[in-house]
Amino acid sequence: MNPNTNGSSHDTAFHHDAPEQDSEEGGGINKTVAVVAVVAVGAAVFEAALLPGLALGVAAVAAPKYLPKLAGALNPLFKSTVRGTYKFAQKSREMFAEAHEQVNDIVAEVKAESQAQEGKAAAESRASSAA
Repeated sequence: MNPNTNGSSHDTAFHHDAPEQDSEEGGGINKTVAVVAVVAVGAAVFEAALLPGLALGVAAVAAPKYLPKLAGALNPLFKSTVRGTYKFAQKSREMFAEAHEQVNDIVAEVKAESQAQEGKAAAESRASSAA
């Protein structure tokens, strides 16, 4: 007795649904691409301004299927980008704080030199007026 016939004497083949679904999925994508291509050519013939809207529509239809996969793939990239940006911001703060401190030191030195020169000039003018 043939197990594929389920006890029947008819020569019927056993159906495998899983491979058929896989081939339908690939064929479905091909059919979708073909339909989009035909619609895009039609839109280009009538009005080229319709093409961006068509592209957005295709993206909106495809997004629910492919967005979770894309998000999972981009998550490590996003985390490393945020981590790098944070480290860069910290280093930038440190550099600007150090530069600000150095500028303040230079300004303080210039003020001190200026006051010393003013005091020296005042002392010389008093000395010359006393003489």
